Amino acid sequence: MTLYDELVARGLIAQVTDENEIKELINNGKATFYIGFDPTADSLHVGHFMALCLMKRLQMAGNKPVALIGGGTGYIGDPSGRTDMRSMLTPETIQHNCDCFKKQMERFIEFGEGKAIMVNNADWLLKLNYIDVLREVGACFSVNRMLTAECYKQRLEKGLSFLEFNYMIMQSYDFYHLFKEYGCNMQFGGDDQWSNMLGGTELIRRKLGKDAYAMTINLLLNSEGKKMGKTANGAVWLDPNKTTPFEFYQYWRNVGDSDVLKCIRMLTFLPLEEIEKMDAWEGSQLNEAKDILAYELTTLVHGTEEADKARASSRALFGGGAEADMPTVEIGNADLQNGEADILSLLVLAGLVPSRSEARRAVEQGGVSVDGEKVVNIKAVYSTEKLTEGLVLRRGKKNYKKIILK
Repeated sequence: MTLYDELVARGLIAQVTDENEIKELINNGKATFYIGFDPTADSLHVGHFMALCLMKRLQMAGNKPVALIGGGTGYIGDPSGRTDMRSMLTPETIQHNCDCFKKQMERFIEFGEGKAIMVNNADWLLKLNYIDVLREVGACFSVNRMLTAECYKQRLEKGLSFLEFNYMIMQSYDFYHLFKEYGCNMQFGGDDQWSNMLGGTELIRRKLGKDAYAMTINLLLNSEGKKMGKTANGAVWLDPNKTTPFEFYQYWRNVGDSDVLKCIRMLTFLPLEEIEKMDAWEGSQLNEAKDILAYELTTLVHGTEEADKARASSRALFGGGAEADMPTVEIGNADLQNGEADILSLLVLAGLVPSRSEARRAVEQGGVSVDGEKVVNIKAVYSTEKLTEGLVLRRGKKNYKKIILK
């Protein structure tokens, strides 16, 4: 099976602009491809995970990844998938986030001489003169066509700023620049980026001619990647200080039955032959598949040692015990009243609920337990001695925290 065939079999590809050309390039290690990551936070999250894994797969086959960090486009903000305008980030915050991204990417991609390269579009976008952009780049884009793009449609109903309207032009310029400077002949992205990606190839055609245009390829990733990593409590981060290895493990351990094999195909590096044997699994075997998924991905992101700890903690927790490696929240005497803490306060302090009223509803609905025992009294309190030993709070089936008095 060729690399391209494997990507298709794993469900990673949704659409390409020239299938025969892309097969030739990636199957023979001739692709220099880029994927962009805008630094909107100080950590990558699970939504980026598919792209990182794809970059790793292609590099293993001899292709050259270009990891583009959007230090420049971060000044504008991508309107894709947004109902409102993104918060404006300071230059210092953008640079800090870029530095964090680089450290995390190095766990997946091998950078160095003749290997992957990392670039920051601030290096060229921030140097552009506004009038030059209008004359040299703006003339290549049709406003009518831009307004039909999916990335703008939703925002047009509620209001699209002129700042954000420029995002497509800036992303298109990235491909144009990378093609000229690094010989980058392929760009990957999610379905919400398709119009921006096509804009890049069109800019290359208009500025550099048909021969250059013929060398550019767009590969659309399966949209499932954009759906991952979101929970009721926010994003699932790759930074262990934001999402602990245990929480990361538990996220994947609790995926739906209908999604587990799809995630194994798309995100793990297990052989397809091994995965195909799991297609017939059902019932308790699906729990085993979820454990495999969680362990494989936690190993990829946090290493074998942390994955072993997370698996042990998870098994101990489901068996009614508690492990020191599960996510822990420390409280102090200032959080107590008369040497005690009530259950509602503890739920808020642990970050399992946003407010005491929400904590009250959770207890009344029977969704809270402490050390494996359901809490039925909203006035339940816990002593200093008990809190010093540590309590395992559980809300629902998937949210756990160990809270301890220091």
